[in-house]
Amino acid sequence: MAHRGNRSEVSANEHGEQNEQSALQEISPLTLNRLSFYLRCLRQLQELGLARISSQEMAQRYHLSATQIRKDLAQFGEFGIRGVGYQIDELAEHLDALLGLDRDHPMVIVGMGNLGSALARYLGFNHGAFRVVAGVDNDPRKIGRSVAGFTVRDAAALADVVRESGAVIGVLTVPSELAQHYYDALADAGIRGVLNFATIRVKPRPGVPLKNVDLRINLEELAFFLKE
Repeated sequence: MAHRGNRSEVSANEHGEQNEQSALQEISPLTLNRLSFYLRCLRQLQELGLARISSQEMAQRYHLSATQIRKDLAQFGEFGIRGVGYQIDELAEHLDALLGLDRDHPMVIVGMGNLGSALARYLGFNHGAFRVVAGVDNDPRKIGRSVAGFTVRDAAALADVVRESGAVIGVLTVPSELAQHYYDALADAGIRGVLNFATIRVKPRPGVPLKNVDLRINLEELAFFLKE
């Protein structure tokens, strides 16, 4: 058994599991984003064949804050050993489970235009826990097309598509005026979370979390910093 005095980033224990469950109720989107990035870094370190890394080394390698790394991970238990660092495989496995990436998350895309079709073929949407399994559209010219291994179905059959495909995440790439309608349709069909690319905020329902992605906002933020 390790001594209390020589552990600051220690392995998970029963108290850590309890802390993790309570912390999940309060975790902020910014913290989630950082945890996802930490996991990406750990995956890269695994590819390099490294077994351990300290928070300081990780911070220097990836331009992060060692203090922030330790603070974020401390919300979910204790990891690593002072002077030795984190065991990379163990921490990556824990973050995988924490972020829900240890299970499959099949996705259905609503709106199979240029963006929807590109996302269906995008490696990031078809890797690890994520895979696009279905797509729907209300345009007769798109219905029946083969895209990324599936046939585009009529959006009117969305509930059937969700049930048959087993999709749990919906991706909205529809015109703004249709976003709320199809968010509600996805929720009614049993979808558990929605990623919205429409340039409008829709009203979410309890139990069906919504994440908005507006690339133009990022461009406008960048334009602000380019002002003379």
